[in-house]
Amino acid sequence: MPTNHRIVVLGCAGTGKSTFARSLGLPAIILDEVWPQPLLPEDVPRFRELVEHLHAGEEWVSDGNFAAASFDLRLPRATRIVWLEAPKWLCLWRSLKRAVMPGTDHRLRDYPRVAKFIWNFDRVNRPRIEGLIHEHGPHVPIVHLRNSKATLADLEQ
Repeated sequence: MPTNHRIVVLGCAGTGKSTFARSLGLPAIILDEVWPQPLLPEDVPRFRELVEHLHAGEEWVSDGNFAAASFDLRLPRATRIVWLEAPKWLCLWRSLKRAVMPGTDHRLRDYPRVAKFIWNFDRVNRPRIEGLIHEHGPHVPIVHLRNSKATLADLEQ
């Protein structure tokens, strides 16, 4: 792997993307924190400006899908894509826990929408994301992980 790590972390809600991104010891760009509210069509230009600015550095790990709104900016600079995999039940459980934890932007009232997203992710969102990877980052190596405990050294193997 090149010296300057620029890693895009993808996966379903609840797979541990943010936890994994923060664990790598690189500057972490957590897109749900960059834009915590729903991304509406009129918000996309401002979101893209933020994404472009945040990804201008030589080392970063970028957590979050936001594929249609950001892959053309992130993937051409990426040195690696990490696709986190987790069973649906675990994603549902983690998302529910996050929704009831105080001090987060996640709300219990949004959980039915999130649960539906998780349930349909492999059928609806994964093919879209994979298509956009092929379009904007076909050169970027992809590592599939089944747990978020990997380190930078693990990614280099």
